[in-house]
Formats: sequence, C-alpha cells, structure tokens
Amino acid sequence: MNKPQQIGVTGGIGSGKSTVCQIFGTLGVPTYEADSRAKWLMSHDEDLIRAIKDQFGEESYADGELNRPFLSKTVFYDPEKVAFMNQLVHPRVGEDYKAWVQTHTEQPYVIREAAIMLEKGYHEYLDAVVNVAAPVEVSMTRVLLRDLHRDREQVEAIMEKQLSEEIRREQATHTVDNDGKRLLIPQVTRLHGIFAKGKTAG
Repeated sequence: MNKPQQIGVTGGIGSGKSTVCQIFGTLGVPTYEADSRAKWLMSHDEDLIRAIKDQFGEESYADGELNRPFLSKTVFYDPEKVAFMNQLVHPRVGEDYKAWVQTHTEQPYVIREAAIMLEKGYHEYLDAVVNVAAPVEVSMTRVLLRDLHRDREQVEAIMEKQLSEEIRREQATHTVDNDGKRLLIPQVTRLHGIFAKGKTAG
C-alpha cells in the first residue's frame, strides 16, 4: 500500500499553525492536528483516561471531561510529571496518526501538525516541514485571547521552553510568516502547488 507524502506543520504557541492547517484543509488536503487529536484521545480513549487518573488523580477529569485548568497547574510546572504525561499520550497519538495516514493513501500528500515536532525529532520521518512563524507579542496576544485559562506568566513559561525561531527556520524546509502583515493564503497555496506535484521544494 502506497503512502502519501507526509508534510509537517509546526511552530511556536500562538504562531497560527491551526490557521495554516485550515487553509490546507480548504484546499482539500487531509490534516492531522496532533494537539487536537491528543485532547480527543485523552477524553475518549478509556485506557488512556484510566492511566491519567491513576497517575495524576481523579481530579484530572471533571464531569467526564478532561480538567485542563487542573492539569495545567499541577503538571506543567513539574518536569517529571510533564515527561510522564508525554510518555502516556505521545505513543498513543503516534499509533493513531499511522492508522490515519493509511486511510488517505489516495492523496498526493497529507499534513501532520504538531507543536513539538522538531523538539521530538518527528520531522525526521516526514518528507518536508513547514514552520509557521510569528513575532512573540503577536503570538502572546493570540494565546491570551484564545486560552482563557492561561495567564501571561504561564504563556511566557511555555515560550521559554520552545525552540528559538532561528532554530525552527534552520530545521524546517519551509517557513510561512504569520506576522499579520504578510498574507497567509498566497504563501500556503504556493506550498500546496509544490506538494501536490509530489515535490518538497520548488
């Protein structure tokens, strides 16, 4: 069974990865958003739910839903807890992604979006990587408007743990600038024209 070309989309928090993926989706490209899918699995995969409760307590879920404010406060600031959570969730997401790719073998390419793609080395298994870049303050404003359970200090802590923009640009094969000044759609459609032909550069 032939696999479609696999293209990664990554970038810092608030850079606009989801927006770029939505544009690819509008162009008919199947898109796998790892963060969204991880949240779905954490709320629907019974084995994963039980493992999270066993490790972090029944408070990890409230009214049958993932208690994100609780986990954000109790897990994020403890490196050991973050590592353990990742050990629970990331392998399950990886399995889910592989199964998803096999449902799109008729496509010339698919998109995999993940915030920590470069940090974890996932890009080594992809054909190309698109980095979505935005200035720090632009990203900060977007996140604070979107994630009401986070404050500025929490977002700054997340940003400090991310790769620098310089490193992202070096490791990615393409960069889309989402600074609010340059139009996104022309940048994405140009890349679509390249990937749809089975190429990774052009």
